[in-house]
Amino acid sequence: MGSGSKGIYAESKDQQNNIYRWYWHPPFLISRTGLYPGFWSGQSSQSPSLKPDWAEGSGRDEYGFYADVIVKDIRLRFRWIEPTSFLMGSPEDEAGRYVDETQHSVILTQGYWLAETACTQAVWEAVMHSNSSEFKGEMKPVENVSWEDIQNFLEQLNKQHSELNLRLPTEAEWENACRAGTTGAFNFDGELSLDKVNYGGSWDDYNKWGEGALQQTTDVKDEKYRPNAWGLYQMHGNVWEWCQDRFGVESGDYPVLRGGSWISHGRDCRSAYRDPHDPSGRMLFTGFRLARGHELKAVRSVRAGQQPAGSLAGGARGGQTGDGMRGGKE
Repeated sequence: MGSGSKGIYAESKDQQNNIYRWYWHPPFLISRTGLYPGFWSGQSSQSPSLKPDWAEGSGRDEYGFYADVIVKDIRLRFRWIEPTSFLMGSPEDEAGRYVDETQHSVILTQGYWLAETACTQAVWEAVMHSNSSEFKGEMKPVENVSWEDIQNFLEQLNKQHSELNLRLPTEAEWENACRAGTTGAFNFDGELSLDKVNYGGSWDDYNKWGEGALQQTTDVKDEKYRPNAWGLYQMHGNVWEWCQDRFGVESGDYPVLRGGSWISHGRDCRSAYRDPHDPSGRMLFTGFRLARGHELKAVRSVRAGQQPAGSLAGGARGGQTGDGMRGGKE
């Protein structure tokens, strides 16, 4: 870390020993009681505009920095998720825990962008000119789509809007964003309940619905369900969300679903739960959320084993999944 003419900065190093510099944008008051949080960005606070070249607009609010894009006259908002480290997986004493949730430290040396909601049926129809969802509604999440269907969707979308370069998030990116700095089973305070999450309503019993369960999807920005601390809606429940990488990290036949759904029991809606599925499988409870990498150029490179002076340690030792690192302890 250090400071210069452009302000306070920190540096991270990826597994290829490339060094990236991130500038601090401090929080500021918008009223006596309101505060916009600070964040790290590849551009300094002295830059004329923080708007990415691929975005229609950008700004700050109580959740952080965001960028808007237009797809077929539909406005989509992406939240900036800055480089960070977090504990992925669950502690051994977490209620509902499964054995494949081994807790480990992950360092994300690159920031990324994540859509604030699951992909809607309106966006899917605009790109694919079809909609196989069971529960119809423009602002409801598209469901009944396979991982392979989504790859086709992404190919078509990026062909029509080549500047966007959108993709699915990695597992590490998804869980980091879901947690939004929290360490418990869920990203909100208090107990899991149907007024916080659209799920089946029971903890681990598939044979009964909880009283008041919707038993179907709801709008991706249903006002009943508050976003997490980073402005991301319904990371728990509503629809399972496909991730880009495979269950076995570096190898594996099945990509992973995250977050639970309207039909899931509570233990499967936890931040750490991982559910591998056939990439060709279509189910009326699976959807997805769009992501985009950050195209920051390295400021310099160092030889392997050489620690750059004044830098923030980055990169994760261990398996790499896309832009997210499922790594060992740093």
